[in-house]
Amino acid sequence: MEYGQFCPIAKATEIIGEKWTILIIRELLMGGTRFNELQRGLSLISPTILTKRLNSLADQGLVLKKKIPGQQGYEYFPTESCKQLLPIIKSLGDWGMRWARENMLETDYDVELLMLYLQRSIQTDKLVGNETVIRFKFSDLKEATDWWLVASGDNVDVCNKDPGKDVDVYFTCPIRTMVDIWMGDLSYRKAIREDLLKAVGPEALTRNIFSWMNISMFADLPSAEEI
Repeated sequence: MEYGQFCPIAKATEIIGEKWTILIIRELLMGGTRFNELQRGLSLISPTILTKRLNSLADQGLVLKKKIPGQQGYEYFPTESCKQLLPIIKSLGDWGMRWARENMLETDYDVELLMLYLQRSIQTDKLVGNETVIRFKFSDLKEATDWWLVASGDNVDVCNKDPGKDVDVYFTCPIRTMVDIWMGDLSYRKAIREDLLKAVGPEALTRNIFSWMNISMFADLPSAEEI
């Protein structure tokens, strides 16, 4: 895609303006390095398009593509030029929270993306013990209703099959409730008080969920209608 203009905005858009590219950069900056990790955060992207976009970003110097030692496949790392897009991505998210959040459709409530964000939100240093298992049951989904987060040491894994471990905290709610909580539109306390969310587990974990599970970095931004 070429605009035939010397304007730096046009030249930048030639590199990052194609469909999916900004979201791929988002995932890279959020710590995704392997193909399946990136694909998990972009559930509707085809493997062919993801491969094409990653190769293009590598050709443009935004991504370093490295062979995984002793394995098939590659890892993808943001270069310095890619990292310098972080404040731009953050500003784009700020704008979206103010001006685009009213455009949410039912099809936008992607459970796989939600679980990826919740996985990244766990503050393992605020949990007690060597391992904490959190189970989510989304009452309004017809499939992929049950998910687990397993926090062990500094690592957090997300599972859509029972890992066979004792569960410490159970969350039961519609998916929209958990998305609204993560986005900052609804507090855990209000959701529990209004019976939108059931949280079962030791009081040390359920009394102040915000202390060990963060919400979105955009959560404090009001929509344009509230300004």
